[in-house]
Order: sequence, then C-alpha cells, then structure tokens
Amino acid sequence: MSESKLQDLSIAVLAGGTSAEREVSLMSGAVIVEYLRPLCRELTVIDPQDSGWTSRLAGVDFVFNILHGGIGENGAVQGLLMSLGIPQSGSAVLGAALGMDKLRTKAIWRDLGLPVAPEALLTAESDFDQVIADLGEVFVKPAFEGSSLGMSIAKTGSELREAFARAESFSGPVFAEQRIIGEEYTVAILGDRVLPAIRLSATADFYDYHAKYLAEDTQYFCPCGLDSEAEQGIGELALRAFGAVGCSVWGRVDLMMDSKGKVALLEVNTVPGMTTHSLVPMAARAAGLSMSDLLVEIITLSLERGCQS
Repeated sequence: MSESKLQDLSIAVLAGGTSAEREVSLMSGAVIVEYLRPLCRELTVIDPQDSGWTSRLAGVDFVFNILHGGIGENGAVQGLLMSLGIPQSGSAVLGAALGMDKLRTKAIWRDLGLPVAPEALLTAESDFDQVIADLGEVFVKPAFEGSSLGMSIAKTGSELREAFARAESFSGPVFAEQRIIGEEYTVAILGDRVLPAIRLSATADFYDYHAKYLAEDTQYFCPCGLDSEAEQGIGELALRAFGAVGCSVWGRVDLMMDSKGKVALLEVNTVPGMTTHSLVPMAARAAGLSMSDLLVEIITLSLERGCQS
C-alpha cells in the first residue's frame, strides 16, 4: 500500500491504557500520531483508560495498536477488534497472548529445540538458596510485564527472596532465569523480513527501564558488530522464534550471546516501543526505511493479513 492509499482510511491509534507501561505507550503513541496524521483521511487517538472508549471505534477503518502490556498486548484487545471486524496492526490473538507470557513462550521455544536459558518458577514457598545453587546468578522477571518492569538481578538466596517480593507486585507469575554474561542483541521483524540487528550497551547492570527510556548514555550499535554470517544466524533464529509463537506483521525478538558465541532467546515483543529511544525505528532507519515508511509497511502487512487470523 502506498502513502496515497492511506488517505482513504480513518485510523484510530490506541495508546495509553491501564498497564504499568502506560507512560511508554503514550510516548509511542505521540510519535505514531505525528507521522501518521498527515498520511490518512482521519486520525483518532483512543485511550482505553477512558470510559466508553470502545464506542469511539465506530466508523474506524483500521486500528494501530500501540498499547504496551496489559490488555493491549495479551490478546484481549486483539480479540475485541477481531470480533468487531476491524483490521488492526500487528499480531492477532494467539501471537499476542503467547508473546506476552514469557514462560509459555520459552516452553514452546525449548520444545522446538530453540536455545533458551534455564529458568525456575518462583513462589513464596520456593527454596531460594537451591534455585541459586542450580542456576547461579539470575534475572528475576514477572512473566507478563515488558520494558524490564519488575526485573532485577539476584546472586544469593536472600537477594532472590527480595527480588521475588518486588516482582510479585506486577502481573503474572515470577521466574528466575539464569543470567548470561555477554552481549545483548535485538532483532526487529517486519513481515517475513529481518531488519538489521542492534547491539545494546547500558551503563547500568542491565538494560532496564531507565536505560531503555530515560538514560542518555545507553549505546546502540547498528551495524551490531557481528560478521555477516553471525548476524544472518541470529536473524534467522529470531524470525523462526517469532513465527513459532504465532506472531505476525511486526515485532522484536531479544537475545543474548555469551563470550563463546552461544545464543539464548530472551523474549518476543509484539507491540514494541516507538519512542525516540526505541529499537524498531532504529533498525528500520538502518534498513533505509523512514518512520513514515515503517508505519505504511506495518499497516499494509496488517491489512493483507486481515482481521480474522
């Protein structure tokens, strides 16, 4: 679809919402509105935090969903829009629901023989010392959160107990994942196309919320520094991992590579950030796509996919 074809569409941008990632979603939404408004016939911004928000979908031809976390990324909004017959951006119900659940995503990847780091589900009754004995230093993660919310590092049983208590305040189960020391990469997916990989380097202990959205000293390397064969390898792995959990149209796959070149998949993002610090627009620029080009491609792929799959 060309930019001129978008002039026929009434588009709604879903941004904000009620999840812990609300502020990031609002930032992403503002960027999308800036670039999308000149391209379409009519543009409406809808915040699901507002009562009666679904009534504002009447007459909308297409929904660009940029809700991070919560109902916007767990399949709920995808199912609503599907039932209303309104085409939407990004993954449909299955891909969104699975992608939001880090543990189920990892289970599918592991069953398919794709590389993932060992993990352990945590509860209040867990033997935290034994988890550390089994896994060593770990990342503690809420299974249903993005943007590194609720994440922390634990090296001892007591640290793990404290980290679990912090993460438990977020949605979903909590798990400990063996920490891989090495380089972190992210690979953006656009249809069946792999965009250039990005290597991340944060001054903090890891690429946390502050490093992602607030810090000015986080470094992004694109080209990522890998040779062409290695970059092609992680790109092919990311594309396979993306499709394995039913994701489609666009998204991002994060992974780690240790000093020996061993790779482990971390998670998939079905509604990635589109802020000024965000990675998908950065990868798109490296591939020669402007923000407008990227948005048109996402909408085109979404309309080709339709609203029933």
